[in-house]
Amino acid sequence: MKPMKPIDSVLNTMPTAANAAKKTAKPQAANGGKTQMVDAINQVFAEMEIAYHNQFHKAYAQEGSLNVAKKYWLNNLADYPPEVLKLAIRHLVKTSEFMPTIAAMLAACENGQVLFGLPPAEAAYREACLAPEPKRSHTWSHPAVYWAAEATGWFVLANETQAVALPQFSYYYAQLCRRVLQGEQLDVPLLPALPAEVFAPLTSEQSKKKLLALRKKLEL
Repeated sequence: MKPMKPIDSVLNTMPTAANAAKKTAKPQAANGGKTQMVDAINQVFAEMEIAYHNQFHKAYAQEGSLNVAKKYWLNNLADYPPEVLKLAIRHLVKTSEFMPTIAAMLAACENGQVLFGLPPAEAAYREACLAPEPKRSHTWSHPAVYWAAEATGWFVLANETQAVALPQFSYYYAQLCRRVLQGEQLDVPLLPALPAEVFAPLTSEQSKKKLLALRKKLEL
């Protein structure tokens, strides 16, 4: 199997790629990334304080304990993008009557793809294989599924076995999922609009008359 190319090389081949992959999260310098993580942890604890007011103040009643907890959570959650932390805590406060532990937060972050509406790779692969034409008009569970299929190749998905096609699809889908988890927004490109006027083809008789008129005009 030939080496597979990065997803950017696929997105950039299409005229609509600039609209299809809108990078809302630009690369950040190291200090900027750390600041974003600190802000995300502060937001996590702010939401816990609002949702679990009494539990929260009881847990962090001792002076300095809140700052220690924030540093501990920051160290343990450093592998996850800020956007994942924000979605994870919102999910937890909606589904649990008790203030989440660091273990619960880690479990929610591990499930980050679901929080962003990204289906598991095999489910995404099946969706791509079964999507009807035109592909761009299909209601995709997530645009990342469309782009992973586009990168893999619709011919490959339609004609190769799952043993061949699924690893290729999963390769591209994993790249796209990472980008979505980092805050990048993807959109399925729109179908080109129909022309304002649609011209019917000339009949044989009309073609002959047009050719005779052209010859006469050119004195041929």
